[in-house]
Amino acid sequence: MVHRVRLDGLSEVKSLQEREGQSMEREWLPHKVWIKENRGDTHQREMVPSKRSAVLVDGVILNGPTTDARAGEKFVEDACRLIMEEVVLKATDVSEKVCEWRPPEQLKQLLDLEMRDTGEPHHRLLELCQDVIRYSVKTNHPRFFNQLYAGLDYYSLVARFMTEALNPSVYTYEVSPVFLLVEEAVLKKMIEFIGWKEGDGIFNPGGSVSNMYAMNLARYKYCPDIKEKGLSGLPRLILFTSAECHYSMKKAASFLGIGTENVCFVETDGRGKMIPAELEKQIWQASKEGAAPFLVCATSGTTVLGAFDPLDEIADICEKHGLWLHVDASWGGSALMSRKHRKLLHGIHRADSVAWNPHKMLMAGIQCCALLVKDKSDLLKKCYSAKASYLFQQDKFYDVSYDTGDKSIQCSRRPDAFKFWMTWKALGTLGLEERVNRALALSRYLVEEIKKREGFKLLLEPEYANICFWYIPPSLREMEEGPEFWAKLNLVAPAIKERMMKKGSLMLGYQPHRGKVNFFRQVVISPQVSREDMDFLLDEIDLLGRDM
Repeated sequence: MVHRVRLDGLSEVKSLQEREGQSMEREWLPHKVWIKENRGDTHQREMVPSKRSAVLVDGVILNGPTTDARAGEKFVEDACRLIMEEVVLKATDVSEKVCEWRPPEQLKQLLDLEMRDTGEPHHRLLELCQDVIRYSVKTNHPRFFNQLYAGLDYYSLVARFMTEALNPSVYTYEVSPVFLLVEEAVLKKMIEFIGWKEGDGIFNPGGSVSNMYAMNLARYKYCPDIKEKGLSGLPRLILFTSAECHYSMKKAASFLGIGTENVCFVETDGRGKMIPAELEKQIWQASKEGAAPFLVCATSGTTVLGAFDPLDEIADICEKHGLWLHVDASWGGSALMSRKHRKLLHGIHRADSVAWNPHKMLMAGIQCCALLVKDKSDLLKKCYSAKASYLFQQDKFYDVSYDTGDKSIQCSRRPDAFKFWMTWKALGTLGLEERVNRALALSRYLVEEIKKREGFKLLLEPEYANICFWYIPPSLREMEEGPEFWAKLNLVAPAIKERMMKKGSLMLGYQPHRGKVNFFRQVVISPQVSREDMDFLLDEIDLLGRDM
């Protein structure tokens, strides 16, 4: 007599009812099962569906699963071993290359990119995985300084493995009970660090999307009828932001139908901070011209210079004119975790909304980005809700306030807060604070070394982790700083960048900026970075550029 059938690698199925004299072959059984009998032993038996009992629909046999679970499990096991050996264990090895550079056409030949009618065998798939790892940029390398994110956080990585395997979507409590509660807890804690007593928020795909959310939310607050009636009846809406703001502000204005011509860029001082007097002047001018100001976006941590706008003074102006204040703290928001450096964001508690990306300085893994809103009157839900009756039923058997998907412009949404939660649980608030403090201490060390070395010149004293500097090769060091000098210096950073990429020794970005010719922008984030890496950076740039 059979009591229980358990599928190999699948969920348990209900007990087989005893049917005396009947064959064990059942058309709905999988190809392989474990059979436990009364005599207490366990044995394996092949259970191949009989052709005479097969169920066919449109010529397709529906008996049993068609996925080869054992082959899939073996591939996952081998691929995870490969990831561990080739990515995780090598993440701190400075003898490894940051990238194995190949030009696009050559890389197309090296990679087997074609999709075919039949699948590839196990060993070939592992070879493809190996190639992907080999030719990808190692952003977890201690000498990757190219973007505003870097390094490997082990706890966030495990969280990503878990969510990828579980494949949840965060819109209702019934399908993502754990992840919705995690998101709620993380948002509450982030709101606390901003300095609000209460608030709301949502994780979304990037700081650019957070800025778009905020812009649309501010417009909805200014004119709630827009949700149903659209743009036709609105006055000319206008918003104000720093000349050093992230380019997503223009993208958001374009996407939302506000128009890029209605984005007023406020002049900044020599350090890249918005000038409050210029902001107020532009607000008065726009109102005088018949436009309708509705939003000011300040920046805490600009992309290039790492500047922090004076939030208190900007907040005074917003209160005076009745404007929504959004703070794009995607990059600089993590300074809130540090008691020493949170003063950079003094006044942020006066903002109506804040964008903050833990995947940057706090290394929660791309993507991990939150929009936080001071309003607690369900403004997010009112603005974005579509009340889909097939998803957000109001007569569910649990508290439907936990179905947060109607606050989002997305339907399917990743559980990004879980990565940050896992890191926070592992390191604690003090550990996250130390991560910020160490990155900024290393930045200060690098600044002092740049000042000591011949051929290196700072653009300005940084206040965050962005260090902007020129490398001046020996051939230019005696030249007067005129048009010819700057024209030649403009060519230096791109040439050194090409050499370092092809060598694979390190990676950092360069750019021109507001009248200044190409310079390097070094960003320090990862706790895997050491003082020795700072020294190597300067040594390597000098080595690669001294013959120019």
